[in-house]
Amino acid sequence: MKQSYFSDENFENKDLIQHPLEKGEYENCTFRNCNFEYANLSGFSFTDCELIECNLSMTKLVRTAFHNVIFKECKMFGLQFNDCNAFGLSFTFDGCALNNSVFYQTSIKKTVFKNSRLIEVDFTECDASNVVFNNCDLSGAVFDAANLEKADFRTSVNYSIDPALNRLKKAKFSLSEIYGLLYKLDIEIDKSN
Repeated sequence: MKQSYFSDENFENKDLIQHPLEKGEYENCTFRNCNFEYANLSGFSFTDCELIECNLSMTKLVRTAFHNVIFKECKMFGLQFNDCNAFGLSFTFDGCALNNSVFYQTSIKKTVFKNSRLIEVDFTECDASNVVFNNCDLSGAVFDAANLEKADFRTSVNYSIDPALNRLKKAKFSLSEIYGLLYKLDIEIDKSN
């Protein structure tokens, strides 16, 4: 079945539940204030696209391809990024809420998460090497057997990462949030000095 191809198009204020997107490839397209909540984007391809102020919560992403996609101020609760097409998977998140999303066994090298909430996100067995977590809240995020080498957590808060269970070589952390690495040791850290 031949898929449709869309290039350089703008989609604004669309309710994609009432009027679903045509399945296909979207290149250099902008989606602004669109509602994808519970939509099925399985098999879709997005390349060099921007999604701004969109709701993608609980969207189905089986074999969905994201190549150099920027998400800005999007609500993205419960997304299963581990279902995406792994080939060339690359995206940036700025001001997004990704609560309860899953990156299990996903390679997201060099991804930038900026000013985002990653509450209870699952990074189990994820390759997050060189990832930048810039001013993010990682409350309840799960890091288990993850590759976090050269990842930058310096401006982020509320993470709990067990150094014995994750690869952390050359990862960057701030002194003020060091407890997030030491919590398993059950020691007291005096923050008054």
